[in-house]
Amino acid sequence: LRLLPPTGRALEIASGTGQHVACFAAAMPGWAWLASDPDAQALASIRAWWPDGPAPLRLDLLTDADWPLPPSHRQRLDAVFSANMLHISPWPTCAALMRGAAAHLLTGGLLIVYGPFSVPGEATAPSNLAFDADLRRRDPAWGLRSLAEVQAQAAQAGLALTQRLALPANNLLLVFTKN
Repeated sequence: LRLLPPTGRALEIASGTGQHVACFAAAMPGWAWLASDPDAQALASIRAWWPDGPAPLRLDLLTDADWPLPPSHRQRLDAVFSANMLHISPWPTCAALMRGAAAHLLTGGLLIVYGPFSVPGEATAPSNLAFDADLRRRDPAWGLRSLAEVQAQAAQAGLALTQRLALPANNLLLVFTKN
């Protein structure tokens, strides 16, 4: 499965350690990647994982309504990627992610979101139910998100779910396209 063309500009949201963006940059040399995270320790880890990449951006979706992108990427993104963020952040980050992605993606650009979700009308794996309960014990604002609610936030921002791929460990890869 090939979601992305050979070249483009992309931003990873909530890059964490930097493992994903470092892997993507190495595997896709035609892409200009940027990493971001709100946490100073994560920014240092990103630099360690990806020492030859551009400096990661300090970006907090809840406080940075205007993403601090360099001119080369501002409103010129072909893709935004976020893995394992929505379930370990407060619900308002979903709307902020959708709005920010829609503001900076080119028409036809992709927002790619990876993680566990609950899907109305479909059984949730017992491991995901246990994971959800554990997350909510740690922070009541966290937890698995309903795919229907995520789609609604995306639609409000002008993004449409165009692909849904089941991945190992009961995770989904969701691909939203900017209209």
